[in-house]
Amino acid sequence: MTVLKAIGLMSGTSLDGLDICFAQFWKENSKWNFKIVKAKTLAYPKDLEDQLRNSIHLSSQDLLALNSDYGFYLGKAVRDFIENNQLEKIDLIASHGHTVFHQPQRKFTLQIGDGRAIKTVTEIPVIYDFRSQDVLLGGNGAPLVPIGDEMLFSEYDACLNLGGFSNISFKINNKRIAFDIAPLNIVLNNLAQNFNQNYDENGDLARKGNINQDILAKLNSLEFYNLSHPKSLGIEWCNENVYPLFSGIEALDVLATFTEHTAEQISKILNKNQLKKVLFTGGGTYNQYLIERIKTKTESEIIIPEKQIIDFKEALIFAFMGVLRWNDEINIIASATGSLHDHSSGIIA
Repeated sequence: MTVLKAIGLMSGTSLDGLDICFAQFWKENSKWNFKIVKAKTLAYPKDLEDQLRNSIHLSSQDLLALNSDYGFYLGKAVRDFIENNQLEKIDLIASHGHTVFHQPQRKFTLQIGDGRAIKTVTEIPVIYDFRSQDVLLGGNGAPLVPIGDEMLFSEYDACLNLGGFSNISFKINNKRIAFDIAPLNIVLNNLAQNFNQNYDENGDLARKGNINQDILAKLNSLEFYNLSHPKSLGIEWCNENVYPLFSGIEALDVLATFTEHTAEQISKILNKNQLKKVLFTGGGTYNQYLIERIKTKTESEIIIPEKQIIDFKEALIFAFMGVLRWNDEINIIASATGSLHDHSSGIIA
Protein backbone atom coordinates (compact mmCIF):
# COMPACT_ATOMS: atom_id res chain seq x y z
CA MET A 1 0.00 0.00 0.00
CA THR A 2 1.49 3.31 -1.11
CA VAL A 3 1.10 6.22 1.31
CA LEU A 4 1.57 9.70 -0.12
CA LYS A 5 2.51 12.53 2.23
CA ALA A 6 1.31 15.97 1.17
CA ILE A 7 1.05 19.49 2.57
CA GLY A 8 -1.97 21.57 1.55
CA LEU A 9 -1.95 25.38 1.71
CA MET A 10 -5.17 27.36 1.77
CA SER A 11 -5.63 31.11 1.97
CA GLY A 12 -9.27 32.10 1.94
CA THR A 13 -10.79 35.32 0.67
CA SER A 14 -11.66 36.27 4.26
CA LEU A 15 -7.90 36.62 4.98
CA ASP A 16 -8.05 35.09 8.44
CA GLY A 17 -4.67 33.45 7.84
CA LEU A 18 -2.81 30.70 6.03
CA ASP A 19 -3.99 27.15 6.69
CA ILE A 20 -1.21 24.54 6.52
CA CYS A 21 -2.24 20.90 6.62
CA PHE A 22 0.11 17.92 6.50
CA ALA A 23 -1.76 14.71 5.73
CA GLN A 24 -1.22 11.16 4.58
CA PHE A 25 -3.31 9.61 1.81
CA TRP A 26 -3.65 5.99 0.79
CA LYS A 27 -6.00 3.83 -1.25
CA GLU A 28 -7.56 0.71 0.23
CA ASN A 29 -10.13 -1.43 -1.60
CA SER A 30 -10.31 1.32 -4.25
CA LYS A 31 -11.33 3.91 -1.61
CA TRP A 32 -9.16 6.87 -0.64
CA ASN A 33 -8.38 7.33 3.05
CA PHE A 34 -6.67 10.19 4.86
CA LYS A 35 -5.09 11.10 8.16
CA ILE A 36 -4.33 14.68 9.23
CA VAL A 37 -0.96 14.47 10.99
CA LYS A 38 -0.28 18.16 11.75
CA ALA A 39 -2.15 21.33 10.91
CA LYS A 40 -1.82 24.99 11.78
CA THR A 41 -3.31 28.36 10.91
CA LEU A 42 -0.71 31.08 10.56
CA ALA A 43 -1.99 34.63 11.05
CA TYR A 44 -0.67 37.01 8.40
CA PRO A 45 1.65 39.85 9.40
CA LYS A 46 -0.42 43.06 9.25
CA ASP A 47 1.50 44.51 6.30
CA LEU A 48 1.09 41.33 4.23
CA GLU A 49 -2.60 41.07 5.11
CA ASP A 50 -3.06 44.69 3.95
CA GLN A 51 -1.18 43.98 0.71
CA LEU A 52 -3.31 40.91 -0.03
CA ARG A 53 -6.52 42.76 0.88
CA ASN A 54 -5.64 45.61 -1.48
CA SER A 55 -4.11 43.44 -4.22
CA ILE A 56 -7.15 43.94 -6.45
CA HIS A 57 -6.15 47.63 -6.73
CA LEU A 58 -2.42 47.14 -7.50
CA SER A 59 -0.70 48.07 -10.75
CA SER A 60 0.33 45.13 -12.92
CA GLN A 61 3.99 45.53 -11.90
CA ASP A 62 3.23 45.67 -8.17
CA LEU A 63 0.91 42.67 -8.50
CA LEU A 64 3.64 40.65 -10.19
CA ALA A 65 6.03 41.62 -7.39
CA LEU A 66 3.48 40.54 -4.76
CA ASN A 67 2.98 37.24 -6.62
CA SER A 68 6.69 36.49 -6.11
CA ASP A 69 6.93 37.93 -2.59
CA TYR A 70 3.90 35.99 -1.40
CA GLY A 71 5.27 32.81 -3.00
CA PHE A 72 8.50 33.18 -1.01
CA TYR A 73 6.46 33.91 2.14
CA LEU A 74 4.51 30.66 1.59
CA GLY A 75 7.74 28.75 1.01
CA LYS A 76 9.29 30.03 4.24
CA ALA A 77 6.07 29.34 6.18
CA VAL A 78 6.06 25.73 4.95
CA ARG A 79 9.78 25.30 5.62
CA ASP A 80 9.31 26.51 9.21
CA PHE A 81 6.25 24.25 9.63
CA ILE A 82 8.27 21.23 8.43
CA GLU A 83 11.24 22.02 10.69
CA ASN A 84 9.14 22.80 13.79
CA ASN A 85 7.22 19.53 13.43
CA GLN A 86 10.26 17.48 12.32
CA LEU A 87 8.42 16.21 9.26
CA GLU A 88 10.24 13.98 6.79
CA LYS A 89 9.88 12.53 3.29
CA ILE A 90 7.12 14.85 2.07
CA ASP A 91 6.10 13.97 -1.48
CA LEU A 92 4.51 17.26 -2.51
CA ILE A 93 3.05 20.62 -1.55
CA ALA A 94 -0.28 21.74 -3.01
CA SER A 95 -0.98 25.47 -2.83
CA HIS A 96 -4.28 27.19 -3.49
CA GLY A 97 -2.77 30.69 -3.48
CA HIS A 98 -4.65 33.91 -2.73
CA THR A 99 -7.44 34.87 -5.10
CA VAL A 100 -7.13 38.40 -6.48
CA PHE A 101 -9.42 38.27 -9.51
CA HIS A 102 -12.10 35.74 -10.35
CA GLN A 103 -14.02 36.43 -13.57
CA PRO A 104 -14.71 33.08 -15.25
CA GLN A 105 -17.19 34.71 -17.63
CA ARG A 106 -14.17 36.53 -19.10
CA LYS A 107 -12.07 33.35 -19.02
CA PHE A 108 -9.67 34.32 -16.24
CA THR A 109 -9.02 33.81 -12.56
CA LEU A 110 -5.88 34.73 -10.63
CA GLN A 111 -4.46 33.16 -7.50
CA ILE A 112 -1.13 34.69 -6.52
CA GLY A 113 1.75 33.03 -4.64
CA ASP A 114 4.15 31.70 -7.25
CA GLY A 115 4.55 27.94 -6.80
CA ARG A 116 8.06 28.10 -8.22
CA ALA A 117 9.07 30.36 -5.32
CA ILE A 118 7.65 27.82 -2.84
CA LYS A 119 9.65 25.10 -4.60
CA THR A 120 12.81 27.23 -4.50
CA VAL A 121 12.59 27.62 -0.72
CA THR A 122 11.40 24.12 0.23
CA GLU A 123 13.04 22.00 -2.51
CA ILE A 124 9.82 19.93 -2.57
CA PRO A 125 7.64 19.55 -5.71
CA VAL A 126 4.80 22.09 -5.66
CA ILE A 127 1.44 21.95 -7.43
CA TYR A 128 -0.35 25.27 -7.83
CA ASP A 129 -2.81 27.24 -9.99
CA PHE A 130 -5.61 24.67 -9.77
CA ARG A 131 -8.35 26.97 -11.13
CA SER A 132 -7.14 28.49 -14.41
CA GLN A 133 -7.35 25.36 -16.55
CA ASP A 134 -10.99 24.85 -15.53
CA VAL A 135 -11.89 28.43 -16.46
CA LEU A 136 -10.21 28.00 -19.86
CA LEU A 137 -12.31 24.86 -20.32
CA GLY A 138 -15.46 26.93 -19.85
CA GLY A 139 -15.90 26.20 -16.14
CA ASN A 140 -16.27 28.48 -13.14
CA GLY A 141 -12.93 27.38 -11.68
CA ALA A 142 -14.95 26.85 -8.51
CA PRO A 143 -15.89 25.19 -6.31
CA LEU A 144 -12.98 22.74 -6.41
CA VAL A 145 -13.39 20.90 -3.10
CA PRO A 146 -16.23 18.62 -4.37
CA ILE A 147 -13.64 16.06 -5.49
CA GLY A 148 -12.65 15.72 -1.82
CA ASP A 149 -16.29 15.69 -0.70
CA GLU A 150 -16.89 12.87 -3.17
CA MET A 151 -13.87 10.74 -2.27
CA LEU A 152 -13.16 11.56 1.39
CA PHE A 153 -16.54 12.61 2.90
CA SER A 154 -19.09 10.57 0.95
CA GLU A 155 -21.05 9.54 4.09
CA TYR A 156 -22.81 12.95 4.16
CA ASP A 157 -25.71 14.03 1.91
CA ALA A 158 -23.97 17.36 1.40
CA CYS A 159 -20.85 19.26 2.43
CA LEU A 160 -21.29 22.95 3.21
CA ASN A 161 -18.33 25.28 3.65
CA LEU A 162 -18.82 28.55 5.52
CA GLY A 163 -15.80 30.55 4.43
CA GLY A 164 -15.34 33.84 2.60
CA PHE A 165 -18.27 32.59 0.53
CA SER A 166 -20.65 29.80 1.50
CA ASN A 167 -20.55 26.92 -0.95
CA ILE A 168 -22.07 23.47 -1.09
CA SER A 169 -21.64 20.18 -2.88
CA PHE A 170 -24.05 17.24 -3.11
CA LYS A 171 -25.26 14.60 -5.53
CA ILE A 172 -28.22 14.84 -7.89
CA ASN A 173 -28.98 11.85 -10.12
CA ASN A 174 -25.64 10.31 -9.15
CA LYS A 175 -23.72 13.39 -10.30
CA ARG A 176 -21.99 15.69 -7.83
CA ILE A 177 -22.89 19.32 -8.28
CA ALA A 178 -21.48 22.27 -6.40
CA PHE A 179 -21.84 26.03 -6.34
CA ASP A 180 -21.38 29.15 -4.27
CA ILE A 181 -24.52 29.97 -2.31
CA ALA A 182 -23.81 33.50 -1.06
CA PRO A 183 -21.03 35.76 0.24
CA LEU A 184 -20.34 35.20 3.91
CA ASN A 185 -17.17 36.03 5.90
CA ILE A 186 -15.78 38.19 3.13
CA VAL A 187 -18.61 40.62 3.94
CA LEU A 188 -19.14 39.92 7.67
CA ASN A 189 -15.42 40.29 8.49
CA ASN A 190 -15.29 43.55 6.58
CA LEU A 191 -18.32 44.87 8.48
CA ALA A 192 -16.84 43.78 11.83
CA GLN A 193 -13.90 46.11 11.21
CA ASN A 194 -16.28 49.01 11.91
CA PHE A 195 -16.07 47.80 15.52
CA ASN A 196 -12.27 47.29 15.47
CA GLN A 197 -12.76 43.53 15.26
CA ASN A 198 -11.37 41.17 12.61
CA TYR A 199 -14.59 39.13 12.62
CA ASP A 200 -17.95 38.99 14.38
CA GLU A 201 -17.07 36.54 17.16
CA ASN A 202 -19.93 34.08 17.76
CA GLY A 203 -22.14 36.47 15.78
CA ASP A 204 -22.47 38.60 18.93
CA LEU A 205 -22.50 41.89 16.99
CA ALA A 206 -25.16 40.72 14.55
CA ARG A 207 -27.26 39.46 17.44
CA LYS A 208 -27.43 43.04 18.82
CA GLY A 209 -28.60 44.57 15.55
CA ASN A 210 -32.04 44.86 14.00
CA ILE A 211 -32.87 43.21 10.69
CA ASN A 212 -33.73 45.79 8.04
CA GLN A 213 -36.49 44.08 6.07
CA ASP A 214 -36.18 46.43 3.10
CA ILE A 215 -32.44 45.73 2.66
CA LEU A 216 -33.02 42.02 3.31
CA ALA A 217 -35.57 41.90 0.50
CA LYS A 218 -33.16 43.67 -1.87
CA LEU A 219 -30.34 41.26 -1.00
CA ASN A 220 -32.58 38.23 -1.49
CA SER A 221 -33.74 39.51 -4.88
CA LEU A 222 -30.23 39.80 -6.36
CA GLU A 223 -30.11 38.06 -9.74
CA PHE A 224 -27.31 35.64 -8.77
CA TYR A 225 -29.70 33.70 -6.54
CA ASN A 226 -31.95 32.94 -9.50
CA LEU A 227 -29.15 31.54 -11.66
CA SER A 228 -28.86 27.79 -12.03
CA HIS A 229 -25.68 25.98 -11.04
CA PRO A 230 -22.78 25.84 -11.65
CA LYS A 231 -22.06 29.37 -10.47
CA SER A 232 -19.45 31.13 -8.37
CA LEU A 233 -18.87 34.48 -6.72
CA GLY A 234 -15.92 36.85 -6.34
CA ILE A 235 -15.18 40.00 -4.37
CA GLU A 236 -15.94 42.07 -7.47
CA TRP A 237 -19.56 40.88 -7.31
CA CYS A 238 -19.83 41.97 -3.66
CA ASN A 239 -18.37 45.40 -4.42
CA GLU A 240 -20.86 45.90 -7.23
CA ASN A 241 -24.03 44.35 -5.80
CA VAL A 242 -23.87 44.10 -2.00
CA TYR A 243 -22.06 47.05 -0.43
CA PRO A 244 -24.05 49.76 -2.29
CA LEU A 245 -27.21 48.50 -0.52
CA PHE A 246 -25.76 49.35 2.92
CA SER A 247 -25.55 53.09 2.44
CA GLY A 248 -26.93 55.05 5.40
CA ILE A 249 -27.73 51.95 7.51
CA GLU A 250 -26.40 51.46 11.06
CA ALA A 251 -23.41 49.07 11.07
CA LEU A 252 -24.97 46.69 13.64
CA ASP A 253 -28.16 46.51 11.61
CA VAL A 254 -26.17 45.76 8.46
CA LEU A 255 -24.46 42.85 10.25
CA ALA A 256 -27.78 41.51 11.51
CA THR A 257 -29.39 41.89 8.10
CA PHE A 258 -26.58 40.30 6.13
CA THR A 259 -26.31 37.38 8.58
CA GLU A 260 -30.05 36.79 8.18
CA HIS A 261 -29.68 36.99 4.41
CA THR A 262 -26.98 34.31 4.29
CA ALA A 263 -28.96 32.10 6.71
CA GLU A 264 -32.00 32.38 4.43
CA GLN A 265 -30.05 31.59 1.25
CA ILE A 266 -28.31 28.59 2.83
CA SER A 267 -31.55 27.21 4.30
CA LYS A 268 -33.33 27.67 0.99
CA ILE A 269 -30.79 25.39 -0.74
CA LEU A 270 -30.93 22.75 2.03
CA ASN A 271 -34.73 22.67 1.95
CA LYS A 272 -35.13 22.77 -1.82
CA ASN A 273 -32.86 19.75 -2.26
CA GLN A 274 -34.17 17.88 0.82
CA LEU A 275 -30.66 17.38 2.17
CA LYS A 276 -30.88 15.37 5.38
CA LYS A 277 -27.36 15.05 6.79
CA VAL A 278 -25.10 18.05 6.07
CA LEU A 279 -21.46 18.47 7.12
CA PHE A 280 -20.68 22.09 8.09
CA THR A 281 -17.07 23.30 8.00
CA GLY A 282 -15.13 26.56 7.68
CA GLY A 283 -14.70 29.56 9.95
CA GLY A 284 -18.38 30.53 9.76
CA THR A 285 -19.21 27.35 11.69
CA TYR A 286 -18.06 29.20 14.83
CA ASN A 287 -20.64 31.95 14.22
CA GLN A 288 -23.19 30.65 16.72
CA TYR A 289 -25.80 33.24 15.80
CA LEU A 290 -25.59 32.30 12.10
CA ILE A 291 -25.93 28.58 12.92
CA GLU A 292 -28.92 29.34 15.17
CA ARG A 293 -30.61 31.30 12.39
CA ILE A 294 -30.04 28.48 9.88
CA LYS A 295 -31.45 25.91 12.33
CA THR A 296 -34.68 27.89 12.66
CA LYS A 297 -35.19 27.70 8.89
CA THR A 298 -34.40 24.08 8.02
CA GLU A 299 -35.01 20.53 9.25
CA SER A 300 -31.70 19.31 7.79
CA GLU A 301 -29.44 17.67 10.36
CA ILE A 302 -26.43 19.96 10.75
CA ILE A 303 -23.27 17.99 11.54
CA ILE A 304 -20.45 20.05 13.06
CA PRO A 305 -17.31 17.85 13.13
CA GLU A 306 -14.13 17.99 15.20
CA LYS A 307 -12.21 21.27 15.16
CA GLN A 308 -9.45 19.92 12.91
CA ILE A 309 -11.94 19.14 10.13
CA ILE A 310 -13.81 22.45 10.61
CA ASP A 311 -10.60 24.44 10.30
CA PHE A 312 -8.56 22.43 7.81
CA LYS A 313 -10.95 20.57 5.50
CA GLU A 314 -10.19 22.86 2.55
CA ALA A 315 -6.41 22.72 3.04
CA LEU A 316 -6.74 18.93 3.41
CA ILE A 317 -8.64 18.69 0.13
CA PHE A 318 -6.11 20.84 -1.73
CA ALA A 319 -3.41 18.48 -0.48
CA PHE A 320 -5.57 15.64 -1.83
CA MET A 321 -6.04 17.45 -5.15
CA GLY A 322 -2.26 17.71 -5.35
CA VAL A 323 -1.96 13.95 -4.78
CA LEU A 324 -4.48 13.26 -7.56
CA ARG A 325 -2.63 15.63 -9.92
CA TRP A 326 0.67 13.97 -9.01
CA ASN A 327 -0.90 10.64 -10.03
CA ASP A 328 -2.37 12.25 -13.16
CA GLU A 329 -5.88 11.41 -11.93
CA ILE A 330 -8.99 13.56 -12.28
CA ASN A 331 -9.15 16.22 -9.55
CA ILE A 332 -11.84 18.55 -10.91
CA ILE A 333 -15.43 17.46 -11.51
CA ALA A 334 -17.08 19.10 -14.53
CA SER A 335 -20.59 18.69 -13.09
CA ALA A 336 -19.45 20.91 -10.19
CA THR A 337 -17.64 23.64 -12.11
CA GLY A 338 -19.41 23.57 -15.48
CA SER A 339 -16.29 22.88 -17.54
CA LEU A 340 -16.32 20.82 -20.73
CA HIS A 341 -15.14 17.63 -19.02
CA ASP A 342 -13.56 16.24 -15.86
CA HIS A 343 -9.84 16.93 -15.80
CA SER A 344 -6.60 16.85 -13.84
CA SER A 345 -5.55 20.41 -13.06
CA GLY A 346 -2.60 22.19 -11.49
CA ILE A 347 0.85 23.32 -12.61
CA ILE A 348 3.71 21.18 -11.25
CA ALA A 349 6.87 22.98 -10.17
